[in-house]
Amino acid sequence: MGDMHAFILARIQFAFTVSFHIIFPAITIGLASFLAVLEALWLKTRRESYRDLYHFWLKIFAINFGMGVVSGLVMAYQFGTNWSGFSAFAGSITGPLLTYEVLTAFFLEAGFLGVMLFGWDRVGPGLHFFSTCMVMLGTIMSTFWILASNSWMHTPQGFEIVNGQVIPVDWLAVIFNPSFPYRLLHMTIAAFLASAFFVGASGAWHLLRGNNSAPVRIMFSMAMWMALCVAPIQAFVGDAHGLNTLEHQPAKIAAIEGHWENTAGRATPLIVFGLPDMRAEKTRFALEIPYLGSLILTHSLDKPIPALKDFPPDERPNSTIIFWSFRIMVGLGLLMITVGVAGLYLRWRGTLFHSRPFHQFVLYMGPSGLLAIIAGWFTTEIGRQPWVVYGLLRTRDAVSAHGALHMSISLLAFIVVYFAVFGTGIIYMLRLIRQGPQSSSGRHAPEGGPGQKRTPARPLSAADNGAAGDEGFPEGRH
Repeated sequence: MGDMHAFILARIQFAFTVSFHIIFPAITIGLASFLAVLEALWLKTRRESYRDLYHFWLKIFAINFGMGVVSGLVMAYQFGTNWSGFSAFAGSITGPLLTYEVLTAFFLEAGFLGVMLFGWDRVGPGLHFFSTCMVMLGTIMSTFWILASNSWMHTPQGFEIVNGQVIPVDWLAVIFNPSFPYRLLHMTIAAFLASAFFVGASGAWHLLRGNNSAPVRIMFSMAMWMALCVAPIQAFVGDAHGLNTLEHQPAKIAAIEGHWENTAGRATPLIVFGLPDMRAEKTRFALEIPYLGSLILTHSLDKPIPALKDFPPDERPNSTIIFWSFRIMVGLGLLMITVGVAGLYLRWRGTLFHSRPFHQFVLYMGPSGLLAIIAGWFTTEIGRQPWVVYGLLRTRDAVSAHGALHMSISLLAFIVVYFAVFGTGIIYMLRLIRQGPQSSSGRHAPEGGPGQKRTPARPLSAADNGAAGDEGFPEGRH
């Protein structure tokens, strides 16, 4: 019984650390592209507002980047400490894929991050813009390799099993496995949306407090355009991803939909609300819409979708959890589309920057993108259970041989340290956002030479620009 407790604690620990970690790369991916767009607009128009926004969001990017790197290292170590069975079985595939991420994304970011953060007044505008683009490319490449590794765990191919270990035989098949294109696109768009609502909520906060400056209006407007254009695209990508999941992981779809028995030749309804009971093998208080389940997942009115009783009890994902995590993700996505459409209407009416109820709504929607990512990640990973490598290695066989006491202490330590360290970082980041964009006019090139003041060459130093006070604000801007 102690081993089972340790197993559950190991899963909880991984879920906790990955939920914390995924927030920072998601914002980093979106902000890197946002910064590249801002700098391109500044180079084209030379409007100070774009330059001011670039320097403002560069500080937020630096903090997210630093916290993302630190939390990501913990994830890598956990594969060896808590999931040694997984490393022994599939390390010959996941190890090289993570190495490719380091050799491409990390090296690219390391080579140009310093120029991006500290080189505005030290290098030419063309080289600085190139550095920003390279860092942006690095974040995308990092996403590519991480999703390739994770997608292979969901839809493994291109391998042989020799002496109980996975041996790659076709790296192109390993990387471009059946679920990879859908998951890569879905996650990248999710990061863009999360960043858009993060930026939009920041703009809404300042608009609600009477700061109607040009940089605030620009970032709020750009965020609303992103919500309008990208949120509907995400819905179509999610639909395609769902069809792919139906083909390769039908048990996950059955658990998401909460259906236990379906009749052949009859359309499956969509359960909008219900409480799946894994022991009783039924969904209590089910509120159904006829035909809609089949229409969404099979694009027909007569094809049933898989039911949980089609699979052995020990191969069923926990429907109680992912039934609701999926609906949280979809519900937040529909609200994002609503924000985009409402923003377009207000823009047409000429009241986008004056509608306080809309600004309040956008402010509350600020964390929606991140919450949707976490809910979607829960749906994906819990829906893969009881497999860690789908159909090949059970999660129970992948865990390290630790006791419940050791796992309890390490989990408690993670909770305390994460909330202390990353909580401080998040609070500091919110303080910077509270200040808002500051005018860059009158900036001077940094002094150099022996004994002269220099900016410390570390990423978080890029955020050290009056964060402790409100210097530089025009009167009445608060």
